[in-house]
Amino acid sequence: MQALRDLKDEDLQGLTPEIVAALARQMLQRIRQQDSEIQFKDAKIEKITFQLAQLKAWRFGAKTEAMNAEQRRLFEETLAEDEASLQAQLEQAKGESSTPPATTGDNNDSKRKPRRRPLPEHLRREEHHHEPENTDCPSPDCGRPMVRVGEDVSERLDVIPAEFFVQRHIYGKWACRCCQCLVQEAAAPQIIDGGMPSAGLVAHTMISHFVDHLPYYRMEFINARSDVHTPRSTLASWSGRGGAALMPLYDAHKRFVLSAPILHADETPVAMLDPGAGKTKRAYVWAYARGAFDAVPGVIYDFCVGRGAQYPVAFLGPEDDGRGASAWRGTLVRDEYAAYDKVLIAQPGRIPAGCLAHARRKFDELLRDGGKSAVAQEALLRIAQIYRLERELAALTCEERLASRQSNAKPLWDDLHEWLRLERSRVPDGSATAKALNYSLNAWAALTQNLLDGDVNVDNNHCENQIRPWALGRKAWLFCGSELAGQRAAVVMSLVQSALCRARHSVDYADRRTMPSGLASPRIHCRLRSIQSA
Repeated sequence: MQALRDLKDEDLQGLTPEIVAALARQMLQRIRQQDSEIQFKDAKIEKITFQLAQLKAWRFGAKTEAMNAEQRRLFEETLAEDEASLQAQLEQAKGESSTPPATTGDNNDSKRKPRRRPLPEHLRREEHHHEPENTDCPSPDCGRPMVRVGEDVSERLDVIPAEFFVQRHIYGKWACRCCQCLVQEAAAPQIIDGGMPSAGLVAHTMISHFVDHLPYYRMEFINARSDVHTPRSTLASWSGRGGAALMPLYDAHKRFVLSAPILHADETPVAMLDPGAGKTKRAYVWAYARGAFDAVPGVIYDFCVGRGAQYPVAFLGPEDDGRGASAWRGTLVRDEYAAYDKVLIAQPGRIPAGCLAHARRKFDELLRDGGKSAVAQEALLRIAQIYRLERELAALTCEERLASRQSNAKPLWDDLHEWLRLERSRVPDGSATAKALNYSLNAWAALTQNLLDGDVNVDNNHCENQIRPWALGRKAWLFCGSELAGQRAAVVMSLVQSALCRARHSVDYADRRTMPSGLASPRIHCRLRSIQSA
């Protein structure tokens, strides 16, 4: 029997009523099946469209959803994956192509679409030419050879996985048959003399462990995919030797950071293995960063077994030593942790500067934990006015910034101070509101130090951002194996993070997000090789 779609009127003539009825039933069954398929497809499209809209609402919707900012960051990558997957499923359900159609230059809609940022110019370009097999005119009446009038260039980003290769150093031997003298070039210095790895492999190992936070056992499995056997103990040994080689550079970098007249300081806890007790104990990483408006940024870390004031006092230097290095003097931007008071009085000429973000955090916690608080809401609004002004002053010079603060920001600070004292007189002692108000009032001289120096930032967020890699790392490697391991991590991460700071400072990124850690690898390679050749 012919297919129903191919039947014509003359084909139905002469058929028996039974056959016509069977054909009608078959056609009705096919119509019902098509209706069912259409309904299923519409339902699928509706479901995918709803899920896509829900994802966009989670991602771009109001900030008063159930997820807070920290939870949102955890789901950002998953949301991006889900959105791309649902968009592809929706295009497949609608029968659309995932490749955007070609548009002409006269299409106004294409001009309103966001353009993809061009790929970096320093990347190597590998060209693939695509030309028609036949360049003769396809018109039957012509057939003459066509002339090339232009080209369209489409760039796609590709990657070559990490490749192991062998460096062969061949040292020629030259002998004098008369004098029985043998001459040969001296062996090139290496980070690990007589060892298997080159400086590049040592740098790659340290970057993977201390920047990408890969444990050694995972690095061992990754290298094994290339049939390269590197036990975790060997990788750890390479990192230890590489860290020792970087110590002279770390000392020079410390002198550079402490030469800044304005210094940011902060600390964060890190777990350290305590073999004698069979558990971990709390250690601390102290971070010292050059000023937020410094033309040449830099940060240095100091791994310590405690949080006492003796550690920053010793690092910054209480007095001149016998080697010509003097104690640091300048403005210290920090929070109100009591240990910093001893740091300030340990050396004359040190000026305290407060952190407005910590003061704001007290009112934010009051509003979040204590419910509706009119005092907290008003404080957050007043502090927001200061921050809005500070964002406009970031690109100015020190003198211009100071002048603008004196004329525009100082009235806001004065009004905030008067309002804080008025509200403090209205609330009872010992209350949560009184504690939040006291924090700002007691530190008012330090909080307003930015009104006296244009290079002083209003908060310590600059240093907190520099210490964030440690917060990410401790989630991956959980604890430091020893005090020496923590100090070695501080050496490597000080140099890497400073390289990242300078790269971010010199390159104009449109979104101003954290630069990929791989960009620091060539810089560390250069530093290792410079030590190697020294």
